[in-house]
Amino acid sequence: MSLKSLALIENWPVPTAAAGVVRADGTVLGTRGPAGHRFPLASVTKPLAAYAVLVAYEEGAIELDEAAGPDGSTVRHLLAHTSGLAFDEHRVTSAPGERRLYSNAGFEQLGDHVARATDIPFGEYLRQAVLEPLGMTATTLEGSPAKDGVSTAEDLLRFAAEVQAPRLLDPRTVAAAMTVQYPGTKGVLPGYGHQNPNDWGLGFEIRDSKSPHWTGASSSPRTFGHFGQSGTFLWIDPDAGAACVALADRAFGPWAAEAWPPFTDAVLAELRG
Repeated sequence: MSLKSLALIENWPVPTAAAGVVRADGTVLGTRGPAGHRFPLASVTKPLAAYAVLVAYEEGAIELDEAAGPDGSTVRHLLAHTSGLAFDEHRVTSAPGERRLYSNAGFEQLGDHVARATDIPFGEYLRQAVLEPLGMTATTLEGSPAKDGVSTAEDLLRFAAEVQAPRLLDPRTVAAAMTVQYPGTKGVLPGYGHQNPNDWGLGFEIRDSKSPHWTGASSSPRTFGHFGQSGTFLWIDPDAGAACVALADRAFGPWAAEAWPPFTDAVLAELRG
């Protein structure tokens, strides 16, 4: 089976795009575009970084509810964007747990916290804990755990298969990562404005009933994942039993807000068909 819906990326107003869909058992249902082309991930780096943080938790290097980041904040707060840190500055704008303040600074502090706990630079820890075991040889992180990952559709499909059927983590840990942390928390979803509630798990955004949204109208509320300002996204829809990756080399903007939801709906319709 090769999904015809993936061909829609050829109509996107971007120089280069690649996409693919994978089942939980690792079966790739199709790819389109150069699946081995390396794209800057921007914030799609965060789920990879979060997975490494969860490996550190399972290894006993850190605890989810230990202090990390600003006063009163924990590893869990940082993963769920409720530490109170500003978007791109290491300054506190509210008390932990009060608001969903999407924060790159929070993920940078997470990376520093894990690096101190393990005595391994975070980019190297990510490589050893996640990338190498999954065979993600084209993926690198040099810089911020919030936004500096570079990867391919091929590699991200490996990661998406892992998240659906975890081998590196206990499935209960992954279930927690896709469960709403601090329910009822309001906040801004970058690019889509104020959402109430603005639900998030541990490093993964949870779709729920958000509107507008970058996934499809037919995406299940349980869909979780992330998109990046570099024109990238990864969603996992447990109800569809599949995950989709799309990477492009044009910054997120109106083109993506228009193109992504119908693309996702077409993929889901074909999966259900």
